[in-house]
Amino acid sequence: MPEQFQLRLPPEVAADPKRLEEAVNEAAGLRPDERRPFQIDRRSIDARGKQIWVQLKISLYPTGASIPKRYQEPRANHVTNEREILIIGSGPAGLFAALECIELGIRPIILERGKDVRARRRDLALLNKEHVVNPDSNYCFGEGGAGTYSDGKLYTRSKKRGNIQKVLEQLVAFGAPEDILIEAHPHIGTNKLPGVITKMRDFIESCGGEIRFNTRVDSFDIRGNQFKGVIDGSGTHHAGEACILATGHSARDIFRQLHKQDIAVEMKPFALGVRIEHPQALIDSIQYRCDVRSPYLPPSSYGLVQQIKGRGVYSFCMCPGGIIAPCATAPGEVVTNGWSPSKRNNPYANSGIVVELQPGDFRKFEKHGPLAAMEFQASIERKAWEFGGKTQAVPAQRLTDFVNQKTSSSLPDSSYQPGITSADINEVLPGFISARLRGGFSAFGQKMKGYLSSEAVVHATESRSSSPVRIPRDSETLEHPQVKGLYPCGEGGGYAGGIVSAALDGAKVAQAVHRAVQA
Repeated sequence: MPEQFQLRLPPEVAADPKRLEEAVNEAAGLRPDERRPFQIDRRSIDARGKQIWVQLKISLYPTGASIPKRYQEPRANHVTNEREILIIGSGPAGLFAALECIELGIRPIILERGKDVRARRRDLALLNKEHVVNPDSNYCFGEGGAGTYSDGKLYTRSKKRGNIQKVLEQLVAFGAPEDILIEAHPHIGTNKLPGVITKMRDFIESCGGEIRFNTRVDSFDIRGNQFKGVIDGSGTHHAGEACILATGHSARDIFRQLHKQDIAVEMKPFALGVRIEHPQALIDSIQYRCDVRSPYLPPSSYGLVQQIKGRGVYSFCMCPGGIIAPCATAPGEVVTNGWSPSKRNNPYANSGIVVELQPGDFRKFEKHGPLAAMEFQASIERKAWEFGGKTQAVPAQRLTDFVNQKTSSSLPDSSYQPGITSADINEVLPGFISARLRGGFSAFGQKMKGYLSSEAVVHATESRSSSPVRIPRDSETLEHPQVKGLYPCGEGGGYAGGIVSAALDGAKVAQAVHRAVQA
């Protein structure tokens, strides 16, 4: 067994292999020239005091010992002739459900409305450069789902939902950097995620699974409360012994179809607001209390929360060194999200800043029943489109002008490629949301001196923080689904909020399906 040590080192020491080895030897009581193999098991940064520390958990092995491999390869069962189940959607929930199916000896058939990850890039280019939204291929739909272009942040609080380590190891096995196994806030980077997703697809297909692209599900074949299959947009029927519904939180057509076919859906409160962008150097100077960030430190992030008039106002999906992306899934709406490349070396930092919503906020949309929150969400996205000039340009405002309810006479540069247009975002958002955002930003300016800055730009809207709909499941064991053989899953079902939690839910639902088909 290795000896384990906790170290707190200055960043420049932790980044230098020779000085790090000397620090390990000193902690272990070894001679300075003594060589024993060691590895870093955990790494985090403590920037709370004047001195910034890198905190390390170290495993030190005996002389001559080999350091064990950090991860296991996925189990490659051949399932070509095994029982078949359908998985609707190839986002994190769908892909990890497929991996779990293969491990359990089931043949997964993934139906994906969008294109493979390479072909999908052309539609993203059209969206960014020509403002053309393909409803089936965009930042939310296509191979890898929204997870492919959602930064690759892997931090989750879902510690009891499943085997987080297994999810991280599977990502590494498919090409993610090993650092995600040791970082306190692991991150892959949007530039690297497409390669990871492609290797996942290759593995699934090599084991006998199948991914059918350009296959949008239009309706469900349910007879006697038993799932029999789905019908796609071309009228083709796809059958399977069961179906994992992993469509993501933006598949409004699926939610409407479920409601139309009397499959229960519930309204789920979510959070909505704006995406704010600061110069990364400004955030670094605030968080690290420096004029220029040390080359041994990563671009800094932040997490903020404040209660304003009885509601939580908080940061969401903070992207250091990141880019704001257009995430509309239909023409006539404007939606933003953020992502970062693996090096987080873009000159901007962005974050969603959102307000908690409650059931009473959706009264004007009561005629839509359980889809009221979703229709409320869509109405604000359409309004942002109108204020943005009926293009994918977003309504934008300097932060200080937003707080002072003043339209900006000029705007700084933005990473948002389709462009920004000056507008008073207080007129875009409902008053109860914009008022709480103004109060939140004022409070954040007290917590982070310099945050409330005219250099910061507010972009509207950040509206897809989570699903506005939940598809009820019977219990944690999933033994009695409301429709036999139909299993809602992941963010679209209302049971996850990010790559790792969606992956965990996908694996969990696949296990439930396995129990059911084996019974």
